[in-house]
Amino acid sequence: MKVTFIVIGRTTDSRIAALTEEYRQRLVHYLKFELVTVPELKNTKSLSEEQQKAEEGAQLLKQVPPSAELILLDERGKEPRSVELADMIQKKMTAGRDVVFAIGGPYGFSKAVYDRADALLSLSRLTFSHQMVRLFFVEQLYRAMTIVRGEPYHHE
Repeated sequence: MKVTFIVIGRTTDSRIAALTEEYRQRLVHYLKFELVTVPELKNTKSLSEEQQKAEEGAQLLKQVPPSAELILLDERGKEPRSVELADMIQKKMTAGRDVVFAIGGPYGFSKAVYDRADALLSLSRLTFSHQMVRLFFVEQLYRAMTIVRGEPYHHE
């Protein structure tokens, strides 16, 4: 199983980028993991929110293999506990299907992306910056893998 995490735009805060990279490096010891950054759109002032979502969505969907399961990080998604996320990841590993997690741009996802999605997942009912969500999610994937392996990172 390969896990891909697609994000729109790069992280501009070097501290957040460094922490995200630290957890990315930890994750590759457990599974095939790739962090894919879709470049930010240029000249967005001339685009409506819907046009921007459509453009970002088209770029995002190009990165999703047809056979992969697409899970969107979305405020309306299921909000699992860490052990539930670990259980979900373990089941997907057993099934062997590649999984793509994605964060939308500043206005969220286009209808086309929602139509392609297999599930929605929420990290919290709170709103976080896109840069922080990247760090939080990569850390949670790492935490899930340590739970799956029975390692002492997570305390319940």
